[in-house]
Amino acid sequence: MPVPSVPPHLRRSWNAIFAALLKWVTFGALVGGVVGVAGGVFHHALEWAAEARGEFPWLLWLLPAAGLLIVSAYHLTGMADDPGTELVITAIRSGERMHLRTAPLIFLATFLTHLTGGSAGREGAALQLGGSIANALGRMLSLETEDEEVITMCGIAAGFSALFGTPLTAAVFAMEVSCVGVMQYAALVPCLLAALMAQASARLIGVEPTALTFTGVPALDLAPMVSMLLLGLLCGVIANLFCRVMQLGGQCGRRIRNPWLRALLGGALVAALSLALGTGDYNGAGMEVIARALEGEAVPAAFALKMGLTALTLGFGFKGGEIVPSLFVGATFGCTVAPLLSLDPSFAAAAGMTAVFCGVTNSPITSILLGYELFGGTGVSFLAMVAAVSYMTSGYRSLYHQQKIQFAKTTFKVVDVYSGEEADE
Repeated sequence: MPVPSVPPHLRRSWNAIFAALLKWVTFGALVGGVVGVAGGVFHHALEWAAEARGEFPWLLWLLPAAGLLIVSAYHLTGMADDPGTELVITAIRSGERMHLRTAPLIFLATFLTHLTGGSAGREGAALQLGGSIANALGRMLSLETEDEEVITMCGIAAGFSALFGTPLTAAVFAMEVSCVGVMQYAALVPCLLAALMAQASARLIGVEPTALTFTGVPALDLAPMVSMLLLGLLCGVIANLFCRVMQLGGQCGRRIRNPWLRALLGGALVAALSLALGTGDYNGAGMEVIARALEGEAVPAAFALKMGLTALTLGFGFKGGEIVPSLFVGATFGCTVAPLLSLDPSFAAAAGMTAVFCGVTNSPITSILLGYELFGGTGVSFLAMVAAVSYMTSGYRSLYHQQKIQFAKTTFKVVDVYSGEEADE
């Protein structure tokens, strides 16, 4: 029996599909490899900074001087008005071009911030690092605007994955974060491949994936489900408060027009408050505090103190990220309120991490995957529930002001607002 011939229009369609697949497999692997190595080096640099800060506490006194160096570096390179992660979000959505010099600048600035005790994370910096490298590669390859947007998403996924070692989370976050309610699934293959390649590249130079554990997962009964709904509601409120505090920190910083004076005063204030508190728990990213919360131990005021010090650090000109601080806030808050909700403190800390991250980024699918990859799938049904409630109740604010909210959170209505704007449902 003769084999039927393939119609010409189907051949053209399959040719286009295979060409696109080859293109994005190549670009995704390229971006993942390059950004994975850069992210791995960045990870080791920040780990060294944290160790040095622990061994030499007097480095905290150099925080104001570090602020002056950071401001000077950005001014000397013509990046004084750099919007940071906001530009990465814009580059995804509208093809805004990023400068390659963003990568070494954010590397240096975040390293100095962590070395001298600023209260900041690292993943926000990794988004800028990966996004700027990938965007520059896109220009070197003379890609179309739409393809530049996709390759920038690959850079974000790669930067996130290199530091956290959570490739599924990283790939979906790159697609979900810029426009809430709309995901460009055409970017799934390159973003996922970039994230996997970045994780593999980072592991080659000694960066192991982040793996956390918790205990006390309740049975799937009515009482624990009600407790989780209440925890999700409370975490949504805390997430909204965190975004407001971060915004207030930026507003206070901008009231000081001179950027050098702003960094000097901000560094002195963070250093003085840290010395007054008598602990280094709120300096750097705070992963060790998260680990203690997951063991069921947390200072009741820890989540509020971390909010305030992070807002001061980033609002007054220092560099870093907000994602790990949001995990810190969620873990310590969940651990603190657990007895009121009849939950195990360790389990509530893990749920709080997932929920507050969801509320501050408006990324529910990413948050569920984060809970799955960080904790190895333990209690993921409960983590998904608390994240979903936090998403619904956290309002329309976000860590990223350029994030667009396409659909309302409680109805099917299109709202089409930017983070921080009031949505009329």
